Amino acid sequence: MSDHQFSITRRKALALALGGAVLLAPGLAFAQSGYPSKNISFICAFPAGSGADVLVRFFADKVAAVSGQTVIVENKPGAAGGIASQFTARAPADGHTIFVHSGNSVAGNMWLMKKPPVDAAKDLHTIATVNKQAFMVTVRKDSPYQTLADLVADQKAKGDKGSYAVNATSGRVLAEEFKQLAGLETLPVSYGTASDSVNDMLSGQVDFGVHDPVFALSQVRGDRFRVLAVGAGERLQGIPDVPTFKEQGYDIDQLGWWGVMVPAGVPADVATTINGWFNKVLAEDATKEFLMKQGGDPYISTPEESQKLMEDTITEWKRLVEVAKIPAQ
Repeated sequence: MSDHQFSITRRKALALALGGAVLLAPGLAFAQSGYPSKNISFICAFPAGSGADVLVRFFADKVAAVSGQTVIVENKPGAAGGIASQFTARAPADGHTIFVHSGNSVAGNMWLMKKPPVDAAKDLHTIATVNKQAFMVTVRKDSPYQTLADLVADQKAKGDKGSYAVNATSGRVLAEEFKQLAGLETLPVSYGTASDSVNDMLSGQVDFGVHDPVFALSQVRGDRFRVLAVGAGERLQGIPDVPTFKEQGYDIDQLGWWGVMVPAGVPADVATTINGWFNKVLAEDATKEFLMKQGGDPYISTPEESQKLMEDTITEWKRLVEVAKIPAQ
């Protein structure tokens, strides 16, 4: 479609707005309310330089190109994503504040916290998905553990003297379910970010880690880590050589996903516009290549499908937290 086909006069634009019409282009919707009318903020729940930050900034750049609007990344780390969730929920419901984050983490906090900062199904509206991914069990490159069986045998011998690194909600729950099934007493060592655990991993202060795929694979490419298992029920397209827990005798299926969330009350046409931006970006070969390099598979959905996914994930995470026997804090 040529540029002139998108061009309309101010008079026609006003007439369309008054008539309630929405201009649609293939894979891209434009809101009738003059949206966007100012800079858009992408909220990241982790610090600059983290694996999450890399993903959020990639999409910020891509959405800026598609929308023609400046997109600013605001890092709001803390409280396992709760600070970012609450900041988003309290923002004006006009579509200019967009939270790009792990849907599993947002859903999981509903059950891991005694007083969750937000109701993920009511205070936030999930309007798009980004990828499917799963956390991984990692060890240092020169670790003697070649398989999960090696790791389990050693951790059983160590009892509560064994340790592992963890920093995110999804990793915490994956680790606890693994420990339950394997009969381990291994103790968690919590870090503010995944990067904070690198030195302890490399020095052997902790025996293994349960890390997000963006961080884990960056360490693999840096020749520092190896991955023993991925938490998805089936191997992912982006990392076909990494075995699952199920293949190694542990019935775990914690496939995660990243989504796009806005404050509840954002107009439907604005939500459709934002969804269109992300879906157009996800259809690009460069995006598919980026996501697969980060250990994820592209995931396109409608606003309705995305919200339903969040609601289903909240229900599923109630079960996972109970299985992992993690008390709310």
